[in-house]
Amino acid sequence: MSAASCLLTEDQFLCSICLDVFTDPVALSCGHNFCQSCITEHWDSNVPYRCPNCKEVFSTRPQLKVNIFIKEMAAQFRQSAQQESSSSSSERQVSKPGEVPCDVCTGTKLNALKSCLVCLASYCETHLEPHLTMSGLKKHQLIDPVENLEDWMCEKHDKLLELFCKNDQRCVCVMCTVLEHQTHSVVPVKEEYYRKKAELEKRKAEMNQMIQKRQLKIQELKRSVKLSDQNAEREIAESVQVFNALIETVQRNLDKLINSVKEKQEKTKNQAEGFIRELEQEISDLEKTSTEVEQLSRSEDHLQLLQNFKSLNAAPPTKDWTEVRVHPPSHEETVKRAVKQLEETISIQMEKLICEVELKRIQQYEVDVTLDPDTAYPKLILSDDGKQVKYGDMKKNLPDNPKRFDKCSCVLSQQSFSSGRFYYEVQVKGKTVWDLGVARESINRKGQITTGPQSGYWTICLRNGNEYKACAGPSVRLSLQSGPEKVGVFVDYEEGLVSFYDVDAAALIYSFTDCSFTEELYPYFSPCNYDGGKNSAPLVISPVV
Repeated sequence: MSAASCLLTEDQFLCSICLDVFTDPVALSCGHNFCQSCITEHWDSNVPYRCPNCKEVFSTRPQLKVNIFIKEMAAQFRQSAQQESSSSSSERQVSKPGEVPCDVCTGTKLNALKSCLVCLASYCETHLEPHLTMSGLKKHQLIDPVENLEDWMCEKHDKLLELFCKNDQRCVCVMCTVLEHQTHSVVPVKEEYYRKKAELEKRKAEMNQMIQKRQLKIQELKRSVKLSDQNAEREIAESVQVFNALIETVQRNLDKLINSVKEKQEKTKNQAEGFIRELEQEISDLEKTSTEVEQLSRSEDHLQLLQNFKSLNAAPPTKDWTEVRVHPPSHEETVKRAVKQLEETISIQMEKLICEVELKRIQQYEVDVTLDPDTAYPKLILSDDGKQVKYGDMKKNLPDNPKRFDKCSCVLSQQSFSSGRFYYEVQVKGKTVWDLGVARESINRKGQITTGPQSGYWTICLRNGNEYKACAGPSVRLSLQSGPEKVGVFVDYEEGLVSFYDVDAAALIYSFTDCSFTEELYPYFSPCNYDGGKNSAPLVISPVV
């Protein structure tokens, strides 16, 4: 029977009404089976009497009798299913390596759910039940399963280590507190456990915070290394550019020196060849005369000798070649002059190349600057985009707010800067008078102003069309080879540096160094007055190109 039941499936023992294993199964004449209570309730509420499966209608209510055979089969199937379920559950609870086994199980040890500190034993779900149901065992202290429960017992007094001595930082039993720790601060193990656990959680949080800080520092260092690599690559590229230019200069000057030496040598050579040709011609003439003299001296004819002697009276060459020499040219002075000239050229070129590289580097700090109409002197005319300013004849009726210049033709930018680096360029082409630079926020804007660092201004200016000055208090006269058409202004707030550049010539005009900035800095502009109509061109804030 058991073997046969194993061949049957669960569907064959299910009632189609309650969908559960048959309870008191009955069979209808049509061959279908149902629980007795299920079919009875179905027919009590549904007329006519028909089979719920095949819909066969019965003329009268059938007499129902329990099918003993099917009932036994269903009971065996239910029992088999329960055993399989119990076996499967037990298999899942079998103790594995590293887990605490049940101390009561014989044979296969199941996984313990709890350990008892009174019994000093660990129990699986089944063997734990008495501790959960019996009044005497309910008082035992249960904890999550642990191994080596004997470690929870005091070695001296064979009592449970249920207390913690704060003075000695160790677990103790009740007897220990009476005999050895009577003056110490003692708390229950559980209380100290939670306190220590909270402390560990706090320490863990602190360590996690330390880890995060160190991870952020690692990222910062990596970014620094990456930035350093980029800077190194840029510096190498710029250095290669500078040195290649210098090498070209050296090669060009070397070629010039070589050509100069060759020209001098060629001149010396041509001079010597000219002397040689002249000497050869004199030798030829002398040899010819000598032959004629010899022939005439052999003549025995008195009359012929006397007649021809007169023709031989022509004076022989009288040039004295004793002091005539060809001196090899000395190239030492030529080389010295060439080297000195090269040094001067390289020095000038180095300064220019370094300035070009420096200008390209600082141009990356370009900022968008626009003029602030609320600060502009009433006679100034600003463009709609805030990029141009020039002097006008008409003084506008504007509100005299604290930000506005009321006597000097000045205007500040809308943007201010209190850290880092910034750069902008201003076109000054066609102007004979102007002022440019930066000013701190607290400058005096009313009445006549004097520009200079002591007043909060770091500026340069042009006067009379060709007089350039740095308003350093006192002013510094600037000697420029040519007047700039576009001026670049660079500020390094932390370094206390304000530098002005001739953009087209890539040349430094002037630098204010060791400045002490403690306020917001504003770009400062003054197109100045008309200067008899010669200064009508505007100051134009230009983008870097």
